[in-house]
Parts: sequence; structure tokens; C-alpha cells
Amino acid sequence: HLTMLGRALILALALVAPAQAWAPAPRMSIAVFGATGGVGGEAASQAMARGEKVTALVRDKSRVTTPMRGEAGGAPMTLDNVVEGTVTSQADVDKVFEGQDVTGVVIALGGKTKDVGETMLTDGSACIINAMKKYGVKRVSVVTSIGAGDSENQAPFFFKMLMYTVMKGIFTDKNNQEGLFLKGPGSDLEYCIVRPGGLTLDPPNGIINVIDGEAGSITRADVASFCLDALDTPDFPYIKKTPCISSDKGTSWVKDRSAATQGDRAAA
Repeated sequence: HLTMLGRALILALALVAPAQAWAPAPRMSIAVFGATGGVGGEAASQAMARGEKVTALVRDKSRVTTPMRGEAGGAPMTLDNVVEGTVTSQADVDKVFEGQDVTGVVIALGGKTKDVGETMLTDGSACIINAMKKYGVKRVSVVTSIGAGDSENQAPFFFKMLMYTVMKGIFTDKNNQEGLFLKGPGSDLEYCIVRPGGLTLDPPNGIINVIDGEAGSITRADVASFCLDALDTPDFPYIKKTPCISSDKGTSWVKDRSAATQGDRAAA
């Protein structure tokens, strides 16, 4: 009988031990700011696909749709929690964090200056930083652009001309936004400032290069994946850094201004 009992005990341990080893990791809770834009929409969609809880702040809930990939996308997208409001309102931003146990944040804001104002990126990010500190959230991915900060010389020549002229105001706001994390109130957070090259609507190809030279193009989907990895990976190598990323498409690209991408500039 002792032998039978011993065998039963060994069998029981063999059944229990793997179940403990295979227990799923705790579910992340991601807050996305800019979920009606190209990168933000991809981040929200991909986070849901990873099994994470997603809360988004948007101005219009009806614009929360599946991300565009070529001709596909644009269908209604259901998230765990959607807050209607504006990112420059501290009260609205706080609602995103209240009771959601947020573990990481994606900031993928944009907007035409005439629609959102000259300082929306900076003002909105300041509200997000305040909320993160209030609710004890440390990890954040911030999407800015190639050409921002000390990456000016990594932008292609024609894009530099835009930066110095029609996009001068936008880049002033982007640089000030980055400054909140690099040397301002967000400097004690675990931030990753992501500076992508030319954004495309192509399907993701999984090739994401952190570069020192001139930037090429990269899909919005791959940028979003990089942002989520920065939140999900405890020892992510680019925390407190400003990686410029592009894919394998070379250094020649044209800024995508198709109708499908307009949310990138109106996602406040």
C-alpha cells in the first residue's frame, strides 16, 4: 500500500508542478493616448491581441476603429474601457487611470495645430505624467518623430526642410514634449521616447532597427509593437533612451498623408 501511495503522490506532483510552471503571467493593463490615430490604434489593437487590458482616452468614441493596414481596417474596435475627453484636461486623463490598475502607458498623440493648438503634445503629456505619478505608474512609451531632439541630422534632407518651415511649430511642441521626460517632471519615470522614420500603412514585417544614421520607413504596426515591448519587457534595453527606429526599406521615404492616416494628427 505504501508503494501505491508513493506512486499516487508522484503522479499528483507531476500533474500539479507543470500547471504551476505554465501559469500565465499577470495581465498587463495598458493606457493608450492617441488610440484613434495610426500608431495608437495599432498599439490598442495589438495590446488586446496580447491579452492585455486596454483603456483609451479619445475625443470621439465612434472613431475607435481597427487600424488600417493597406485597404483593410476601419471597423469598430472594442476596448476594455474607453474614456471620452481631451488629453489637456487633467480630470479627463485621471479618469483613464482610476480603478484600472494601469501598468504601462503609450503616448501616441498628434493633431493639426489648427485643431488641437500649438502646445497640445506638451500640455497633454504633462497631464499624463501627473496622472502616472498620482497612480504609481512608471513605464511609458512616447512616440515623437525622427528629427526631434538630437536626431535632427537623422532626418532625410527633404524632411528637414519641412521641419524648418511648415512643421516648425509641430517640432517645437514635440521637442518640448520630449523635454518633459528628458529633463522635466517625467525624468524619474521609466520612459522610452520612440522616434520612428517615415510611417507607412503596410502590414507589419517585424523588422525594427534602432539606427544611428539616416532614417528609413517603418510600418505603424511595427512602431506600436516596439512601444508595447517597451512596456512588457522588464529589462527593455531602451528605457531612459530615445531610439530612432526604421525598418529594412532603405532611407528613401515619403510622408504618408493619405486620409487613412489623418487620425495621427487628430488623436488628442
